Amino acid sequence: MTSHQTGSHGMVVGIDPDRNWRLALAWAADEAQRRRLPLRLVLAVPHQHDTHHVDDTPGQTALRQAGSDRLEQACNWVRDRHPEVSVTGDLLGGFPVHVLGGAAREARMIVLGSRHLSRTAEFFSAGSLVVPITAQAHCPVVVVGDAEHISQQPPYLVAGIDGSASATAALAFAFDEADIRGAALRVVCVWQPPLVMLDDEEVALRAQRALLSEATAGLSEKYPDVHVTHEVLTGHPVEELARAAEHALAVVVGRRGSGGYTGMRIGSVVHGLLHRAHCPVITVPTG
Repeated sequence: MTSHQTGSHGMVVGIDPDRNWRLALAWAADEAQRRRLPLRLVLAVPHQHDTHHVDDTPGQTALRQAGSDRLEQACNWVRDRHPEVSVTGDLLGGFPVHVLGGAAREARMIVLGSRHLSRTAEFFSAGSLVVPITAQAHCPVVVVGDAEHISQQPPYLVAGIDGSASATAALAFAFDEADIRGAALRVVCVWQPPLVMLDDEEVALRAQRALLSEATAGLSEKYPDVHVTHEVLTGHPVEELARAAEHALAVVVGRRGSGGYTGMRIGSVVHGLLHRAHCPVITVPTG
């Protein structure tokens, strides 16, 4: 099943033919329904030979047929879950990281599944695509490694901020997401004590609290229905944010920008959360 919706500015979901894709797809389908966006499912079939000729070997034909069947199954699954969501499937040839990176260029959001894997043996899996796609994408990237914690009442999201431009963009996204969901928002700033304290600790914590108030002031006015709490935590940013989001719908953080393949430009906190957090992780680029 192959159809094309280039430049739809909807949501893109990477479908892995070798693992359970329903967790990430459920998140994406629900979000598409909330935001009234079209959903594009993309499954990449790596070429077995070079990329300059049509690869019609029996093995490749079988892979494409299996991929087409999986795409059709996934599209039907979305239609059963949300009949009002427009969903299409694209079966594309090429390396998954290049295919999904290209598909995300005009997307509003891209959604990937993950089992927090990082081994070289998993290179073609969705888990191994998480870091390079997150580093490259010009749109928010959602990594769904675990289910949302919808039993927590009231439901809430966590936004981690540090005063950077990317954190400002992430905070704006988090407010919008909380408003759409009718959820509360915990805005968290993590202060990591330096090895040598040059200032009094209370002075440093007051500066962090001021940062939180300044960052949320205008957005709280724009989204008056979102219940916001400010929290300054002390410790390692990855561990504290993951702990704060333990029962969250998602954790939202900024990333330094797009570009790079190895993930060095996504930042150590984002990289850590992608493997540590037990809720969906949403990373937002500057702008």
